[in-house]
Amino acid sequence: MSAQDRPGDPYLSVVIPVYNEAECVGAQVARLYQVLPSLGRSFEIVMVDDGSTDRTLDLLKAEKTRHPELRVIHFLKNCGQSAAMAAGFAAARGEAAVTLDADLQDEPEDIAKLLARLEAGGCEVVCGWRSQRHDNWLRRVSSRIANGVRNWVSGDDIIDTGCTLKVYKTEYLRKIRMFKGGHRFLPTLLKMEGARVEQLPVRHHPRLAGRSKYGVWNRLFKSSADLLAVRWMKSRQIRYQAEEIQ
Repeated sequence: MSAQDRPGDPYLSVVIPVYNEAECVGAQVARLYQVLPSLGRSFEIVMVDDGSTDRTLDLLKAEKTRHPELRVIHFLKNCGQSAAMAAGFAAARGEAAVTLDADLQDEPEDIAKLLARLEAGGCEVVCGWRSQRHDNWLRRVSSRIANGVRNWVSGDDIIDTGCTLKVYKTEYLRKIRMFKGGHRFLPTLLKMEGARVEQLPVRHHPRLAGRSKYGVWNRLFKSSADLLAVRWMKSRQIRYQAEEIQ
């Protein structure tokens, strides 16, 4: 039975990790409500507040009173983006899940394109890649280096690992165990569970409010140990073909 056949369960879960984005969360919710009803799918929005220290949680509570599809999960202290995404995945009730950032740089209208590719069949994950980045040169260069290093070490071919805008079949998200830093390697981890991954270009906007939480340190150097762990996991993955003799 699919999520569409179960009363009360949405078809689409939109999972958004949020940390100190008081300047953005209201506008992000408004943008989503402009886009999601037009998809013709029942939906929920799961916003995971990662222990924000500004007014983010208060603003999310206010939005929740106006929007019945909005669910808010609050961490008592900051635990990081991987933990926030893991909590969002665990809470998601949809048959398909979308992830995007709360900083207004992702384009919610692109969800329709990614979802259509997922529903066309032949894959279980569709990753967006930012064809025209609207970040400063240091962020663009550090991201390019990080993507190259991760693909080289992990043996993968993901164009833009830092792009949060992705669509998944939720059943595959439940097969993986997240770890700190694991959100950077989600396509690779899902491939290890048999998921087929497609990639499509998406739009990207400059950040107009709030402050980025990422830089060269946590894009490349801080994730080095995680990258080696993923490489080890791939090298030790069990593969076999077998049949039961009757």
